Amino acid sequence: MSTVATFDSKQAIAVTPEAARYLKQQLGRNGGIGVRLGVRDSGCSGYKHLLEPVAEVPEGAITQQIDDELTLFVDASSLPLLSGTTLRFVREGLNEQIQFDNPRAGDYCGCGESFTADSGPNL
Repeated sequence: MSTVATFDSKQAIAVTPEAARYLKQQLGRNGGIGVRLGVRDSGCSGYKHLLEPVAEVPEGAITQQIDDELTLFVDASSLPLLSGTTLRFVREGLNEQIQFDNPRAGDYCGCGESFTADSGPNL
């Protein structure tokens, strides 16, 4: 079951217009009702960001409506590590991807795939 929550400014996941456009294009190509965000234990630094299209509402997810065409489903257990994150679209050469600007991320590993979490008031 999904929980619809009102986010305060410290919890919200911000999405730049370019990132929203890219995510909507990906959903259009791959199908899905929205995008799941979360973190998982991974790599040498501790955590890895997750971003994946979903065909149904993930269990225990908090729903954040970005606009009429884009819904984020944030894993409730990941929210303390994602609060204040901004999703940005970046293009490097021929590669296009979503970048997580996460104020909770401390150091990233050498390959940039995993991160440590800075302690903050909500951790």
